[in-house]
Amino acid sequence: MNLTDPTLITFGIYLLAMLGIGFLGYRGTQNLDDYILGGRSLGSFVTALSAGASDMSGWLLLGLPGAIYLSGLSEAWIGVGLIIGAYLNWRFVAARLRLYTERAGNALTLPDYFANRFEDKANLLRILTTLVILVFFTVYCASGVVAGARLFENMFGLPYDTALWVGAACTIAYVFIGGFLAVSWTDTIQASLMITALIVTPVVAYFAVSGDLQPAQTIVELMKPAQLDMMQGASFVGIVSLIAWGLGYFGQPHILVRFMAAESVSIIPTARRISMTWMILCLAGAVGVGFVGIPYFLANADAAVAVKANSETVFIELAKQLFNPWVAGVLLAAILGAVMSTLSCQLLVCSSALTEDIYHTFIRKNATQKELVWIGRAMVLSVSLIAIGIASDPEAKVLGMVSYAWAGFGAAFGSVIILSLFWSRMTRNGALAGILVGAITVLVWKQNGWFGLYEIVPGFILSWLVTVVVSRFGQPSASMVKKHQAVETELLSV
Repeated sequence: MNLTDPTLITFGIYLLAMLGIGFLGYRGTQNLDDYILGGRSLGSFVTALSAGASDMSGWLLLGLPGAIYLSGLSEAWIGVGLIIGAYLNWRFVAARLRLYTERAGNALTLPDYFANRFEDKANLLRILTTLVILVFFTVYCASGVVAGARLFENMFGLPYDTALWVGAACTIAYVFIGGFLAVSWTDTIQASLMITALIVTPVVAYFAVSGDLQPAQTIVELMKPAQLDMMQGASFVGIVSLIAWGLGYFGQPHILVRFMAAESVSIIPTARRISMTWMILCLAGAVGVGFVGIPYFLANADAAVAVKANSETVFIELAKQLFNPWVAGVLLAAILGAVMSTLSCQLLVCSSALTEDIYHTFIRKNATQKELVWIGRAMVLSVSLIAIGIASDPEAKVLGMVSYAWAGFGAAFGSVIILSLFWSRMTRNGALAGILVGAITVLVWKQNGWFGLYEIVPGFILSWLVTVVVSRFGQPSASMVKKHQAVETELLSV
């Protein structure tokens, strides 16, 4: 490894900057509320970009471009579904969840919200929600570790096993130090870096391809007809499965926690507009990278060796081949930023669930705030080690791992979150049944792959139906109904 390599220098500066922000977050962290929710102090801009960056992980720059490169525009239905789902989540869930979590015992975590919302004295909801978070987030965190390993493996020629630990250490360090505040501040920087890279790279690649063509030749002529058509190569079930990614937004703990941490309900509309603009541009850029990569590597076959071996490296290869090392270093830091932003938030959600919902609730109810913060840091390390173990397979694919975890959260929590915010008749047993059925459906469906249908679809539907049916057999308490009505009234006055 050449220490004078411009790309390595760029990466070093970037990592030092992230660690510096982590230290600032450390100084602003006085208690567990600060460490896992930032004291509910995020403004509209930070809320918007932090939610976007924590959502769009390494799959945005690796997995999605790779899928487009392999299959053409038919894979772009994922982006359509995500845009619809994200907008609906911001429009109908964000403000209600922000207000409801504060009114429901000032809940700091999703398990905390469910337990307080449904007055679950036995803490069954808290335990079940925490277990689901740990199961699916270990897979989700592992996908981030794989993405980071791919980057360091490709960029610096490191063995996969070494790249795995180096990439993970970059993220673990500033999460461990700074907690939620550091994660949110760095997310804002990383989101800006991601959108820049995803706009610049496909544009430059397009002009590079155009310059390589013969006078009468066009880019379209280099490609197969199926690669240009969103409908070709995708069955009805396939399109439904891709659009259904949008259902996952309603149940993603690492995104929902951003809504919970907003400064107030009043900043949500502005944050929504910023976040949706950022998201649409990023998804369009990611599709553009994979799409333009097809003719580029057809016209430059000698440069396509790495991409043929692993399609998820298409963005990396375009950045390395089209830009000088200094610029390429900045663009490739966007991958690291995408990985770090999502992985850091996921580690923090797992940490908060273990610390607040297990340790503080069942083991040490009288623990001091300082003790809880350090337990939270210890949990970050513990979950990281498990994720690294899962990611140790060098054949692991980023998009496949994200798909599994995304479905698990969307099916287990999505319908339960929506109903809990809008339906006053919902009961604790209904929530328990909905979470359990949604999670089990995804686990079983994934193993069998029935009809080729994405497991989030049956999981979400069955979870919704079971929640409603079981709730109909019970009755919410008068205080639960009163609290729900109070939230509705307050929202009307905002």
